[in-house]
Amino acid sequence: MNGRPGRDRATVAPLGLALLALTLCGLAPRPAVARSGEGRVLAVRLEGAVTPVMADVLDHAIGRAEHDRYVAIVVEIDTPGGLESSMRVMVKRILAAEVPVITWVSPSGSRAASAGVFITIAADVAAMSPGTNIGAATPINMQGPMDSTLARKATNDASAFARTVAAQRGRNAVWAERAVREAVSASETEAVELHIVDFVTGSMDSLLAGADGRMWKRGGSERTLAVAGRPVDRYELSFREKVLAVVADPNIAYILLMLGFYGLLFELQNPGAILPGIVGGICIILAFFALSALPFNVAGIALILLGVLFFLAEVKVTSHGLLAAGGVISVALGSLILFQGEGVRLSWAVIAGGTTATAVFFLVLAGFAIRIRKRRVVTGAAGMVGMRATVVQSLQPRGTVRVGDELWSAVADHGVDVGSEVEITEVDQLTLRVRPTAREAKA
Repeated sequence: MNGRPGRDRATVAPLGLALLALTLCGLAPRPAVARSGEGRVLAVRLEGAVTPVMADVLDHAIGRAEHDRYVAIVVEIDTPGGLESSMRVMVKRILAAEVPVITWVSPSGSRAASAGVFITIAADVAAMSPGTNIGAATPINMQGPMDSTLARKATNDASAFARTVAAQRGRNAVWAERAVREAVSASETEAVELHIVDFVTGSMDSLLAGADGRMWKRGGSERTLAVAGRPVDRYELSFREKVLAVVADPNIAYILLMLGFYGLLFELQNPGAILPGIVGGICIILAFFALSALPFNVAGIALILLGVLFFLAEVKVTSHGLLAAGGVISVALGSLILFQGEGVRLSWAVIAGGTTATAVFFLVLAGFAIRIRKRRVVTGAAGMVGMRATVVQSLQPRGTVRVGDELWSAVADHGVDVGSEVEITEVDQLTLRVRPTAREAKA
């Protein structure tokens, strides 16, 4: 029994030392870690205006495809255009992606307009669904017409960028420039004929089959796409992206902003109501959260706030409608210039509804305030003015009167006998100033 432990130690010790040496040298075998995307394709859908929110979604999706070693990423597009700054961020991310990018304008009825043109042609493979269109990429300024010099600079810059992106992916650079300078558009079949996109397809399976075998380049290396028949995973939005996807709509952000103003102002007017303050606070925080992802104009917010203050002043001051008119004009102008950027704009119906609702809300409050001011005060010292009292100690000119069940010191301009009825004209601390009623005066 004494010899066996020695033999075990003699066997184990060399093995332990060998493993330790291999580990220190970095040569020890490690378990292979399989990435969840190996052998699969990741798909992400980009729908709506091109904004920083969309740019974030694309960046996170490509980042996941790179990290999890997906074979390729499919970017489904349906956009009217949007911000040039966000578009350039997205194009830059696509061009630098470590995985091949396939853009697909889908489903039928979709479009890749304006900024969407650049995003579509920046991909390694570009396709369109039947019944879609692409084009009209002329830069515009949502805050008004640009002067000739500024318009020429913006157009030249955008057209140069379009040529560069198209040339990098071997696409029709001449048409890309015309899309910027002349705002030309093309249907899906015309886009294939003009070599703007590679093919037309109506399903994910046929998209992958059509992209299979095509070459894609990064840096100096060139590889072949092998995506036919691959299983497809959908990129799921994070909680933050889901919230932004809902509230970052310009119309939703505007409504939240107005509701936030209403709630906070109502709480300030009626301290202790609590619920309006809670709702208003939540709405205005969500509104500013949305505005952080949208191209908003500070002057627009200032005009809306000024209009609300005009309406609030109308409640306090009788201006014969001048403050209310100023409020309507201010809110309407602020709503019109609140957002800036192509594809990021407020609906006319929302602007009209928001302005009308604000005017009605505060004008109703103003009406209540006017009626309250005209109403006779019935409480406190002021509420006693005009009441009737009975003289219980003759006023010569001072004496005592009974008001209900209370006795008050009173003073009159002339003597008044006991039992006479008097009217209170003023309350001076604990003394009432009275005068005989019309009946007593005639008597």
